[in-house]
Amino acid sequence: MTDSKKKYMLMHKNISVAEMELDEASCAISAIGQVLDERHVPVGIPVKKAMIDRSALNEWWKGRAIPASRAGIKSALVELNLTTTQKLLEKCLGLSLSDQYWICPLDSTISWSQVNFFDNMFSDDVGNILFGQGSSSEHMSLMSPDNTSDGWLKKKWKIIDGKRCLMKGGSGATQQEPYNEVLASRIMERLGIPHVKYSLLVENDYPYSVCEDFITPQTDLISAWYIMQTIKKQNHASVYQHYLNCCEAQGIPGIRESLDRMMVLDYLIVNEDRHQNNFGVVRNAETLVYMGAAPLFDSGTALWFDKPTAMIGTKAKISCKPFKSSHEEQIKLVSSFDWLDLNSLSGIEEELRELVRGSLFIDEARCDALCKALKDRVKMLSGIVNSPHNNYPVDNFRVIKRESSVIQLPR
Repeated sequence: MTDSKKKYMLMHKNISVAEMELDEASCAISAIGQVLDERHVPVGIPVKKAMIDRSALNEWWKGRAIPASRAGIKSALVELNLTTTQKLLEKCLGLSLSDQYWICPLDSTISWSQVNFFDNMFSDDVGNILFGQGSSSEHMSLMSPDNTSDGWLKKKWKIIDGKRCLMKGGSGATQQEPYNEVLASRIMERLGIPHVKYSLLVENDYPYSVCEDFITPQTDLISAWYIMQTIKKQNHASVYQHYLNCCEAQGIPGIRESLDRMMVLDYLIVNEDRHQNNFGVVRNAETLVYMGAAPLFDSGTALWFDKPTAMIGTKAKISCKPFKSSHEEQIKLVSSFDWLDLNSLSGIEEELRELVRGSLFIDEARCDALCKALKDRVKMLSGIVNSPHNNYPVDNFRVIKRESSVIQLPR
């Protein structure tokens, strides 16, 4: 460790993980000292001969910060008098509402119970500034989980009726993402897919999706990306198979079934951005035992959200992630449709129509096009499921039994 005032202990709740040093100018990790508990090093970060890979840990640390692509972040940084979002990360000790990692100054006696955002109040200042509302307090506080929120859409955490809830906005002329988020959760409710429930909030005529945090003080959300760093990918293995291999090696239950459900949802809503950081798994932060797949969340970039009305439902190429570049190819990876009852989606297009009623951004023509396209997607999936070339195994009991370990996440 070099002489510097920016020395911290990387913590996992109350567990001291490793000494580390932050560069004063960039807030990047400039040095890593003694590793005190290898078991609690963030998942996917290599540790060899009691030494943490500094480059990998730096990427993990930087990944906790608000991305530079976030809508309105440049003007927000000017108002906050900061040069980078990395500075915000340090101001809140790296605390998040997605896991239990944080940094404690080496000369401090503070504990996780005193500072974590699950049990303690936090400032609205950063969230309000990110929403273009300015700070309401004379003495601005940067102690906020908004400093560690990811994604490019405008968002902020709020405590509503004692619950930690995430508000997320839309983009462009249609502001469609919040409506998509709510619709996706209603589709999953009908299909019995474990998911995060979203509701719609309209504030100053703009729509926002609102959901409760599904991570608790006892759990960590670990993205698929970091699970996939736990073992070396074999050259012949696809990304899909590699993820399955990694989860199997980690002893994570029910993953194939959860991926089946994710790919079905994404086919139905034509999701364009199911990247490796917006799905993953949940583990117990204290025992480090994996509980299963995380409930599905973050499904707003769907239903031709950024396309003109004339392109809705057309055969124009729509990008697809994370396993194939087209939904037509990705749906072929589904191992079983036995759990799927498409009859339960009867009338879902009218639920969408009611959802967007009164929107200043989605006019009647766009609404009609979306409803027809959604109905067509259900028909198209029905054709795939009932195709004579569909040789999916019938093993309903196995799927339901495994899925039970995914649904019972602690609240």
